[in-house]
Amino acid sequence: MRFLPVNLSALMVELQSLEQTMALTDSLHETPIKGVEEITPAARTILVRYNPVIVDAKNLVRQISARDISKITPKLSKLVVIPVHYTGEDLAEVAEILGISTDEVIRRHTENEYQVAFSGFAPGFGYMVSRGANLHVPRRQSPRVRIPAGSVALAGEFSSVYPQASPGGWQLIGVTDIAMWDINRAEPALVQAGSRVNFIDAAKSTVSYSLPEKAKETVSSQGQANDFAVLATGLQTLFQDLGRIGQSALGISESGAMDKSALRSANRLVGNASDETVLEITQGGFKAQANKDLVVAITGAPCAIEITTENEEHYEADVYQTIHLAKGDVIKLGRPNKGVRSYLAVRGGFNVEPVLSSRSFDTLAQVGPLPLMVGQVLAINNKATSQAISVSETPIFDYPSADDVVVLDVILGPRTDWFTQQAIERLTNQLWQVTAASNRIGLRLLGEHPFEREIQQELPSEGTCIGAIQVPANGQPVLFLNDHPLTGGYPVIGTVCEYHLSLAGQIPVNAQIRFNPLGEFKELQGSDCTYEYEQQ
Repeated sequence: MRFLPVNLSALMVELQSLEQTMALTDSLHETPIKGVEEITPAARTILVRYNPVIVDAKNLVRQISARDISKITPKLSKLVVIPVHYTGEDLAEVAEILGISTDEVIRRHTENEYQVAFSGFAPGFGYMVSRGANLHVPRRQSPRVRIPAGSVALAGEFSSVYPQASPGGWQLIGVTDIAMWDINRAEPALVQAGSRVNFIDAAKSTVSYSLPEKAKETVSSQGQANDFAVLATGLQTLFQDLGRIGQSALGISESGAMDKSALRSANRLVGNASDETVLEITQGGFKAQANKDLVVAITGAPCAIEITTENEEHYEADVYQTIHLAKGDVIKLGRPNKGVRSYLAVRGGFNVEPVLSSRSFDTLAQVGPLPLMVGQVLAINNKATSQAISVSETPIFDYPSADDVVVLDVILGPRTDWFTQQAIERLTNQLWQVTAASNRIGLRLLGEHPFEREIQQELPSEGTCIGAIQVPANGQPVLFLNDHPLTGGYPVIGTVCEYHLSLAGQIPVNAQIRFNPLGEFKELQGSDCTYEYEQQ
């Protein structure tokens, strides 16, 4: 095993084969290590997130190193049957690559059982392997812009089914009518790591199949009260909380508020629990009317706050202050001149149903309560709260403007050694401009000189985390943010430290970033893998 640094609360275990990866994954699930919060297995690696207060990296490396990964013990898991219409656009090309007939491709695909090794890329996307199929083919040289949902595909040693329409570079051999992902089912993902899969030829088979039951509908009180009416949403207004940690088995990343420090402050200002759901408002422009007396607060990116009463009286309020809205008052947020995202909390919290344990909307996975729309009415919880209102909330950092250079601390790894020494120097010495293509998935950056790679081979998909600086083929990096893909196939040169993630989520377009590595890249060893740093 190799142990590679990721950030101050995560490391990556690199193994020699998919079989070893699956064996170690099983071991970590069966006998958990105290302090490990989540693991994300991939083709040859496992991303391990841990609580450094409970277990340090040195201890973790020693405990994982002691695990036996010499063999996989077959386990009885559920069998999923997927009928396929073998009409894929690439079926003939796959046959030509393998030097066999299309009928032989179909026979190998249907007569060999597959197992889901791990999930990633998108919710419900399972990377399936089979020991006997022998259908190893390369990805397409030019990825498709849009692959339809239900497409059955091959890439490398894996087979999978696209759960939703998305770009992709896998070879398409067929299509299924089965929904691989349905948020309304009790088990949204049809397959998860460990699931056994049999593909059958829908044109020849009369085998019946059944899908997981739909979840029982719950009666939501949202909509039963018109407490807060949305008049304008601005660029984008979303429900957000601290995110849905622990859903990586379904192929879903954390999501949650981009500026968690501002979320907590907003809740404390109105006397809520600090993790209560709030509205995340991007670039201002939000407007709403209170239809009963409410206590609210605005934090995050500083913006003008204008309140208009029923009598057409106008007054202004400040961010990071408790605000009383009387029945009929209209509150309007202007565009911030610093930062990107503002947060609106209301005393009692918004009455909105959680989706997979969180009320956050994930813009990549399309999971969670949908973005707010003009005309939507919001219900406020009437639950009593005895928590005191904070009167001393202030931002924990200066919000950046488009003219600023923002310094972000990074940990080098896990793939720093895939880049030239000159590229590593550019990470530190060159300024990287935030482009207009940035969003909650990531900041797309532009530098005068792109990164150059030392190792040119294709990287097997591996887990990524918030703050990862991923470098695609063009050498211009993407700084992953809260709605990033769970796994990625481009090398990560370094990762922004957790304490700078809220700041990263507030960097506006055209601002520049200077990365500050805390030390040199080196593999982690059980005897020495601690970080010394000065938090800035």
